[in-house]
Amino acid sequence: MEKAGAIVELVSPQKLVKGGKIKAWNLVKWGDSFKIDVDLSGAKVCSYDGLHLPGGVINPDILRTDTDSVDFVRSFFEAGKPISSICHGPWMLIEADVVRGRTLTSWPSLKTDIRNAGANWVNEEVVEDRKLVTSRSPKDLRAFDKKIVDLFASVAGPAEGQQADG
Repeated sequence: MEKAGAIVELVSPQKLVKGGKIKAWNLVKWGDSFKIDVDLSGAKVCSYDGLHLPGGVINPDILRTDTDSVDFVRSFFEAGKPISSICHGPWMLIEADVVRGRTLTSWPSLKTDIRNAGANWVNEEVVEDRKLVTSRSPKDLRAFDKKIVDLFASVAGPAEGQQADG
């Protein structure tokens, strides 16, 4: 997203992390740590053009138990803003009760969860359904990244210092 010119902020509930950083999972081992830019308690949906929910097993599983995080995700749907999610990230979408009647994909083990939540699960590298883009796994990143950059750019406001057309 940043390479495409987006301003990206990492939002997370500070109460669920230590030292203001979160740790990424890199397929089979711990990855890099990332500084949280905005505490969830201070994040406002109106400040963002869209929301990306990363995957992995650990972070989505922890976040879906946090009511404030779930409410934040639901608020993006209520505002009609684009959302992207990959791998196990759709657990947050299920918890927010926003997948009913949609078609999406995910890591294969979420297929039953997604169907039980009232959605249609498909085994495709990337799926877009009404401003929701989902993908299965890191092997699908090339297609997923292109799709979310295109979607977010299509709804984003003008870059800082630029004026919108009439």
